[in-house]
Amino acid sequence: MKCPYCSDDDTRVIDSRPVEDNNSIRRRRICDKCGRRFTTYEKIETIPLIVIKKDNNRETYDRSKLEAGILRACHKRPVSINQIKTAVDEIEAKIYDREEKEISSEEIGELVMEKIHNLDPVAYVRFASVYREFKDAETFMDELKKLLKNEKKKGSK
Repeated sequence: MKCPYCSDDDTRVIDSRPVEDNNSIRRRRICDKCGRRFTTYEKIETIPLIVIKKDNNRETYDRSKLEAGILRACHKRPVSINQIKTAVDEIEAKIYDREEKEISSEEIGELVMEKIHNLDPVAYVRFASVYREFKDAETFMDELKKLLKNEKKKGSK
């Protein structure tokens, strides 16, 4: 690391500690040439992720949109903020584990559907109705029948 005061390349780390969010490290350094101290921060570089929308437009991935969609689906349901945050964290982990620079909104939607299904059946149907763009009551009923069939299977185990 180059010294910000004298531009010498010989600097040493004298102290390291995690920053409050535990996603970066604060390092105190000293320059061997001028003896001055300075602080640097080390952070993991993430791959910028692009979401391919249904109309083939591309936009930068935004965690807040994922959270907002799940929050809307879980509105007035017995699902805690911590459960929602955990679901978002798990979905995001799956997205980033792919190590690809682009992901379709459909793939994200399927991951959300899978997570919400485990959280609350009503929230699942709410999300599905928007995500799958139900055109009529019959399509909506088909999804409800699938959900009820899966619930009965769980209950009989």
